[in-house]
Amino acid sequence: MVVGTDAGNSADVAMIAVTIGDVCGIGPEIVLKAMTDPAIARRCIVVGDRGVLAEQARQLGLPLPSRIENVAALAAPYPAFGQVDARAGDAAYRFIRRAAAMAMDGTVGALVTAPISKEAMHRAGHDYPGHTELLAALAGNAEVRMMLANDELRVVLVTIHESLRTALGRIKRDLVLRTIEITAAALQRLGIAAPRIAVAGLNPHAGEGGLFGDEEIAEIGPAIAAARAAGIDASGPHPPDTVFMQARGFGRYDAVVAMYHDQGLIPVKYLGLEEGRNITLGLPFLRTSPDHGTAFDIAGSGVADPASMVTAIACAAEMLDYAAAAAAG
Repeated sequence: MVVGTDAGNSADVAMIAVTIGDVCGIGPEIVLKAMTDPAIARRCIVVGDRGVLAEQARQLGLPLPSRIENVAALAAPYPAFGQVDARAGDAAYRFIRRAAAMAMDGTVGALVTAPISKEAMHRAGHDYPGHTELLAALAGNAEVRMMLANDELRVVLVTIHESLRTALGRIKRDLVLRTIEITAAALQRLGIAAPRIAVAGLNPHAGEGGLFGDEEIAEIGPAIAAARAAGIDASGPHPPDTVFMQARGFGRYDAVVAMYHDQGLIPVKYLGLEEGRNITLGLPFLRTSPDHGTAFDIAGSGVADPASMVTAIACAAEMLDYAAAAAAG
């Protein structure tokens, strides 16, 4: 997979910070494996504990990356693979903070994050629902949205990491409208001049005219109408059980706005984790990540597939290079 043009050979090429995630999971392994590609290694700065990386590189028989931003957050003996450990949660938090600071001060142009354990981070006293919310807080409480994408589908979520009961109560006109607006702006930055955005309904058959719920009539429909009045090509609310199929392959739509976490993520992940990437919209810097978790069950076995990490890095590089080319005219 190509990562940028002449990556690392020009001072004008923006670098990418890559965090190693929870050290009890597969994060360090997939980062080390990704860095064996010279094009990726030239473009990236790995952010994490150098001692942990050196030990895992030794165990896996892999080279240690040449560019490491050392965040010495752990001491040997290191936490065990496959465990929820507060020490690992605190370390992951520190890696993210350092990488975000590098992005905000311009040291790097983008941030790619390896998976974390939310439970481990909570045990360490860092009470954020996930990466997205933590990065939003570090960026001054930025208004963010999560986009999950692969080569066939893009999905943006109105609500993210919260209980379904809470999410349902938050489906309001203004929140849906802002999500449509943020999605349209993000797609335009990706080079889609007039993005076609499908908005999923909340209820079965998009409420069936109010028979199965009135959120489509009272909240979602008015948000779509307001977006259209502002010149955005938004349509819906579409029945959730068919809209993702219609958007697959970017046939009728360039992206789908989904109302809650699992409604949007199940279709993307069903198409395969290997090519999936998570893109955070609304931050003052670019952030992507693999579309999978810590995989504690295989951590330390050496069998973790780095494909989604490679895809996330390539996505960040392509977006940075597109933005640079657009700025240059």
